[in-house]
Amino acid sequence: MLEDVDAGDVGTVGGKAASLGELIGAGLPVPPGFAVTAGTYRTFIEEAGIDVELFDAVDVDPEDSAALREAEARAEELILETPFPEPVREEILSQYRAMGEDGAEAFVAVRSSATAEDLPDSSFAGQQETFLNVREEDLLRRVKECWASLFTQRAIYYRQQRGFPHEDVDIAVVVQRMVDAEKSGVMFTSHPSTGAPQVTIEAAWGLGEAVVSGTVSPDNYVYDRGRAEVDEVTVADKKVEMVKDAETGETVQLDVGEDRRTERVLSDAEIGDLVALGERVEDHYGTPQDVEWAIYDGEIYMLQSRPITTIREDAGGEGEAGGGGDTGGDAAAGAATGDGGTAGSAANGGTSAVGGEEDADVLVDGLGASPGVVSGAVRIVHKLDHLDQVQDGDVMVTEMTMPDMVPAMKRAAGIVTDEGGMTSHAAIISRELGVPAVVGTGNGTRVLEDGRQVTLDGDKGTIRAGESASAEPGEEFEPVEAARPETPVKPMTATEVKVNVSIPEAGERAAATGADGVGLLRIEHMVLSLGKTPEQYIADHGARAYQDELIEGVRRVADEFYPRPVRVRTIDAPTDEFRELEGGAGEPAEHNPMLGWRGIRRSLDKPEPFQQELAAFARLYDMGYDNLEVMFPLVNDAKDVEGITRHMREAGIDPETHRWGVMIETPASALLIEELAEAGIDFASFGTNDLTQYTLAVDRNNEHVADRFDELHPAVLRLIGDTIETCREVGVDTSICGQAGSKPEMVEFLVEKGVSSISANIDAVRDVQHEVKRTEQRLLLDSVR
Repeated sequence: MLEDVDAGDVGTVGGKAASLGELIGAGLPVPPGFAVTAGTYRTFIEEAGIDVELFDAVDVDPEDSAALREAEARAEELILETPFPEPVREEILSQYRAMGEDGAEAFVAVRSSATAEDLPDSSFAGQQETFLNVREEDLLRRVKECWASLFTQRAIYYRQQRGFPHEDVDIAVVVQRMVDAEKSGVMFTSHPSTGAPQVTIEAAWGLGEAVVSGTVSPDNYVYDRGRAEVDEVTVADKKVEMVKDAETGETVQLDVGEDRRTERVLSDAEIGDLVALGERVEDHYGTPQDVEWAIYDGEIYMLQSRPITTIREDAGGEGEAGGGGDTGGDAAAGAATGDGGTAGSAANGGTSAVGGEEDADVLVDGLGASPGVVSGAVRIVHKLDHLDQVQDGDVMVTEMTMPDMVPAMKRAAGIVTDEGGMTSHAAIISRELGVPAVVGTGNGTRVLEDGRQVTLDGDKGTIRAGESASAEPGEEFEPVEAARPETPVKPMTATEVKVNVSIPEAGERAAATGADGVGLLRIEHMVLSLGKTPEQYIADHGARAYQDELIEGVRRVADEFYPRPVRVRTIDAPTDEFRELEGGAGEPAEHNPMLGWRGIRRSLDKPEPFQQELAAFARLYDMGYDNLEVMFPLVNDAKDVEGITRHMREAGIDPETHRWGVMIETPASALLIEELAEAGIDFASFGTNDLTQYTLAVDRNNEHVADRFDELHPAVLRLIGDTIETCREVGVDTSICGQAGSKPEMVEFLVEKGVSSISANIDAVRDVQHEVKRTEQRLLLDSVR
């Protein structure tokens, strides 16, 4: 039984069961239950003689999707069709029956409790199964299905990629009486960044799975333990709840009645009771806790507790949640989008300070494209064969970056370019990698000397001579930790806030932001980094190898975000970028490639590479990646959509069952959005970089007119606003994935218009979340005043 285990039994019963047993031992209110131990699983496969065949079956090439499917099917077959040893069967059923009351069958939750769910460099959490409202007739099968979930395609692939032997991972199962929750949620017993005595509680109607999974936006309550009072109450619009169906016993999602949608879930008294229990949990463990809880018939139950691991080591135990972050967030957003005046004033000969040092020794300056201050030796890169000269900790200086340079960019401590703006390849990739960068210096490669020690300030847009006390050269950069918000308490918003990803290597860092999904994953960087045009690569290596390259890149991001949606855009590279690759000699020399043969027009005119892209998506769907959504660039009209759907069907993708959509990047697509909706799209996503340049006739890469580039121009906003309004009328989701999505002014406009989601740069996700929350709260207040 759970009361017989504690924190020292993780290796036997897994993390979930051990935590629950520890809470029971501390006298806290935990629903009764028992654990089917990891040893039971191991004994089951060994005594049945299926262990060798099982591990052999899943020892496959993780890049072979057909082999992965066969491995999953065979593992499931071996486990589900092998009968329980009679003693094990009777023991499980006996313990289950003891949980019933007054002769009635108990409804239980059956949860996987793997013994290796959270390792320092690997996380298996979320890969195994959980089943709710299970009764006796299904119990044994659900236990086996938890065991079998160790061998899904995703789990097999993950362990193979991490070099983690399948035979080293065991799994226990928790069987626990269900709490038919009337209200539930999560609680942080102390401030999750500073450790201050401040409790944060999220609450919604019904079962807690709705809160944990992100299905519903819960209420948010902040309680100051020092003053013993509720500090802040944010009541969300709780549109749905998860409850047990009285007839079938299954968990179902229901619409919340109008009278409860905007009703406060927790009273001050209930908050006080939760806080008291939270303090007991924290005192027991001696460290702040992240607690899942539920309330039924006036009683509070603790469902799970785990330590908060995000409190800074230098935290002084003081501070307020949200306030300081919002203020700094706007400044950060301004820096990220180039709205600040620092770089401009430096460029005009002004002075500024870096870490208190005078700016008289500035060698070159430009746009601060990616924040941070680093010192290192200059490495000038004029040609691709110079990339090997860039070593860990160097400051890479080049005219402009290209996809082939990404490996060197990952090694570099900082990036400097002569050309480019805030939407250039260098700016986007540097931000995603978390590498400080200054772009558009104009003369960096000519002024800076190879090997010279410099300090790059990605906030101010300056490169100074020598090292700086505020920089720490030579230390390994930790991009994931840098991307993770100081507090994991995500602002609850009705508008989803997603993240843009340009390269697969940024997937883990993007996921650490807590975004609601990926609003834009670009495929072209995966393709261009191959060094060959798609046609040349297919000719040299075959269509299957080309598909494999795409699958590898997409899957890295899809795994990090699963089950959150990942929206992947098919290739959209202009001809001048293809011309730089092997096989690109035949590419047309276009006067303005941005207005030329790119996006969906190229894909439909030259369909073989496009067909292989779609074939890769079809294989990903077959692997179980149902969180993928395909997005098509530079679509103008329904004729383009007809071509898209024809190729999707030929690739084996049913447009009716998989979510897909188009980019709104031209005035034509915005004006014809109703026609596009009728053609079957599920969503429309604004690419504001292109929509702005095509609306205003401004080439964003042309220095003579770049100052006229304005995503907030009234004409651009009208196109966006009218498109959102039409899409809301016809039931099509809208989103934005362009650079402007990270600007507070654009965020406010989009939320007011009713956009479905906003996708921001990695470094701006939390700032956008706060901006969305502020705007939604203001609109809510305005509506009731």
